[in-house]
Amino acid sequence: MSARNGSTRQIPLSPGAELPTLTRQVTQDLIDGWAELSGDFNPLHTDVEYARSTRFGGTIAHGHISLCWLVEMMFGVAGDSWLTTGSVRDVTFVAPVRPGATMAVGGVVTDVDEQHVNCEVWVRDAATKAECVRGCAVFATPEAS
Repeated sequence: MSARNGSTRQIPLSPGAELPTLTRQVTQDLIDGWAELSGDFNPLHTDVEYARSTRFGGTIAHGHISLCWLVEMMFGVAGDSWLTTGSVRDVTFVAPVRPGATMAVGGVVTDVDEQHVNCEVWVRDAATKAECVRGCAVFATPEAS
């Protein structure tokens, strides 16, 4: 399995295998940059004063930022197979991702058959271990792709 940067991450494709963890810093600049890129200027993400008055008590990251991190992690695991056969499914946003936090993006292989590798994936606050996003990722086994 090759990753985009030319490195290779080999993990055992068997149930219980932990996926390599990515660590990502959340900043308001990152959130504002995503708003520029996506056109999503919801004040919950970009207006600090407005967001303070909401039940969240401050700005939160767009959900798609966390999804991008999950895709990045899975591309590192599955390589080019992820591009043609991979998907993230059944995503649940459990808690907000907040500026100032460091997030751990990880997962574990849950099932492998002749066609697919299934993984449980998550984004957690690295300091508190609180889960913010969870879902499943699936990609074709190397033999099937």
